[in-house]
Amino acid sequence: MKVLITGASSGIGRDIARKAAARYDQVVLVGRDEKRLLTLKEELLKRYPIRVETVATDLSIQENCIRLFEAHRDVHLLVNNAGFGDTGVFDKTSLEKDTMMIHTNILAMHTLMKLYLGEMKKRNSGHILNTASLAGFYPGPLMATYYATKAYVVSLSQAVREELRQEHSAVTVSILCPGPVRTNFGKTASVDFHFEGFSTTSEYVADYAMKRLPKFYIVPCAEMKAARLLYKLLPSSVSARILYSIQNHKI
Repeated sequence: MKVLITGASSGIGRDIARKAAARYDQVVLVGRDEKRLLTLKEELLKRYPIRVETVATDLSIQENCIRLFEAHRDVHLLVNNAGFGDTGVFDKTSLEKDTMMIHTNILAMHTLMKLYLGEMKKRNSGHILNTASLAGFYPGPLMATYYATKAYVVSLSQAVREELRQEHSAVTVSILCPGPVRTNFGKTASVDFHFEGFSTTSEYVADYAMKRLPKFYIVPCAEMKAARLLYKLLPSSVSARILYSIQNHKI
């Protein structure tokens, strides 16, 4: 069986690839950094008797998503993990970076999910794991665009899960919702996650995710589970004020 992982060159995607290589006989690593992908490929081939392919591409361009699907249709597990964030007051952050973030976090995820879901439904088998975030349940002042993109991932996945349930399909969808994770994300987003005391490692998140498939909500660590439940109790205005204070402290 084949697994395809986007955003595989670093962080959670890279560690999911390491975990998936122990379970699947074919792994497709997708990312922008070809050198890192090839390094990971070499590592996996040394550890496991599997087939590993790399695809260096920019998934913020929809045509590249379509080409990826056409080249690798026979995927059992799609890990929609590619994404990044940014920090700052909404009208002060870069419109160009916002647009690329929306294209990567939403358009690429949406395109690949739609294409692969149709293929999986034809076979009546397969699984899609979308990397969302705890951010997907909250308003996110000072990271407004990023939080909004992850809310899209959560909402779309919830809706598609119900469609599959109504159709009695064997295809399943999950959302991975970590909180702060010690990866390159913080550097890209110009934010410091370490002060909270709740940040965890990408290795832990990847291991947790792979062990809990095909559960729908995959929320690593007890603190983040509590935070997800808390959003149901707090008015969004209160959540926004609390998160503004937290984000402002990170910048």
